[in-house]
Amino acid sequence: MRRVHAVVTGQVQGVGFRMAARDRARELGVTGWVRNRPDGAVEAEVQGDEIAVERMLAWLDRGPAGAAVASVDTTEVPTHDLDHGRFDIRP
Repeated sequence: MRRVHAVVTGQVQGVGFRMAARDRARELGVTGWVRNRPDGAVEAEVQGDEIAVERMLAWLDRGPAGAAVASVDTTEVPTHDLDHGRFDIRP
């Protein structure tokens, strides 16, 4: 089990990034959350098995159609059970 905190920069707000990230996370079976930041970035935490997390990070590096991802900065963080089996969009 692995959990990663990611900050995605570029043209990532106003393009459906959060909804598409939630849909992809659910397809991959990872838990966590995603939200817009005031600085224009998108922030997420993703938890799951190693392969699913890597696939989600690869998706974050591309984003949905209309996004122009400049960078994805990641940090490993401790895993936990507070996601209740979901991947949510946070305010």
